[in-house]
Amino acid sequence: MKMFIDGAWREGKSSIDICSPYDRSVIDKAPLADAQDAEDAVASAYAATQVMEDMPYYRRSEIIHRAGELLLERKEKIAELITRENGKTITEARGEVGRASMTLFAAADAAREISGEVLPLTARQVPNIENKFGFTFRVPCGVVLAITPFNVPVNLAAHKIGAAFAAGNSVILKPAYDTPLSTAHLVKAFLDAGLPETAIQLITGSGSKIGSQLCPDPRIRKITFTGSFEVGDTICRTAGLKKVTMELGGNCPVVVMADANVDHVVNSLVQGGYGMAGQSCVATQRAFVHKDIYEEVVNGLATRIAEFEQGDPLNESTTMGPLIREKDAVRVSETILGAAEEGARVLGPDAGRRNGNFVRPAVVADVKPSMRIYREELFGPAIGFIPFTDVEEAIAGANDTNYGLAAGLFTENLDNAMYVARKIKSGIMHINSASRWRVDHMPNGGLKDSGMGKEGPRYAIEELTESRTVIMHLKNQAPY
Repeated sequence: MKMFIDGAWREGKSSIDICSPYDRSVIDKAPLADAQDAEDAVASAYAATQVMEDMPYYRRSEIIHRAGELLLERKEKIAELITRENGKTITEARGEVGRASMTLFAAADAAREISGEVLPLTARQVPNIENKFGFTFRVPCGVVLAITPFNVPVNLAAHKIGAAFAAGNSVILKPAYDTPLSTAHLVKAFLDAGLPETAIQLITGSGSKIGSQLCPDPRIRKITFTGSFEVGDTICRTAGLKKVTMELGGNCPVVVMADANVDHVVNSLVQGGYGMAGQSCVATQRAFVHKDIYEEVVNGLATRIAEFEQGDPLNESTTMGPLIREKDAVRVSETILGAAEEGARVLGPDAGRRNGNFVRPAVVADVKPSMRIYREELFGPAIGFIPFTDVEEAIAGANDTNYGLAAGLFTENLDNAMYVARKIKSGIMHINSASRWRVDHMPNGGLKDSGMGKEGPRYAIEELTESRTVIMHLKNQAPY
């Protein structure tokens, strides 16, 4: 592949192999950007800011919508590339491309709806206030640096750049080191849809090296990042005085009350904890289950995870792919098996055992707060279970984490639903669902170490624009 910088596809002075997580075969080579590539990207994006700001809302919308259509037309090709470089199953990859197109359609709609407000200046008695008229309108930030993760390489990039273009910005897109190939096809879709060539820059390579140059650059006025807390914290410390949106990690809990429907709970946790091999920041990691139905839920889920078929993710029958890197598979396996050594029950066929980048899914029962699976983000195919007798215990446990991204509650009682929803500190709360659920036009974002700001096109546009206030000092009386 090549980078796209200053209106042209270019090689790098050096490159890295992009390898399949499944069999470590080399898929392609990606350029390693250097300091000059980064400077060229910023200069080109900065020069394009006025072009994008002056573009009418309807034209921005048309380009974004057409890019979404092109994703659907190229769905199978892009999905196969996602699977090859990321390792998720081909079914999951097709779903991601379909969602990315819907994300762009939502961004296209939102591009037409950007508005300000008339200010009620005469609401307060101030000398000559009758001759004043005020209003606001929203203006683009300018250059947006969008840094995206490996686990959802196309849709999360679509979230960032679709909303950024809807708001009238130019974009420097830095995809994950491991998965730049499918993201490049998103850039191609926008170019083919008619986006001005200098409005998008695609730069690849080492995030730490490129980021140390890009993040503090004063020409970049907005950074939107999805990834780990550690990297997000570094970005915020080096960014300087600019707007940031941080979509960071999670350690997502669910609470299962005694009146919950066990079959529904189990079905929801299958996808909530094990979809994408658990490599999702909103994956359910800790389940606090009332003691009256605890064993029924644990054993029911252990039976279900035994059905997962691991293997070549391009095979239609495969239902769970590998983890992205072997070192992550090692970490996840050690965390699961370490819990067993500390007294937890690890359930499921070969649960937690590793074979290359594959880790067998696990149900980890009787987890204690001292265990790594309780305290740290796992990003792998396992859920830790903790029994409770009183709802206050479960709420305290759910909040016993530095993260606050998403949570779930299973109950048939409306009072319980409202009470727990108010008490659990998370950016998203699901009632009668696990934590891993999202439609792309809803507001999405976390609390605490899970980040700041919201995604979802309409809400992201608020983060990707600034409000400008205009006060007209008139000779005659204002209309309000």
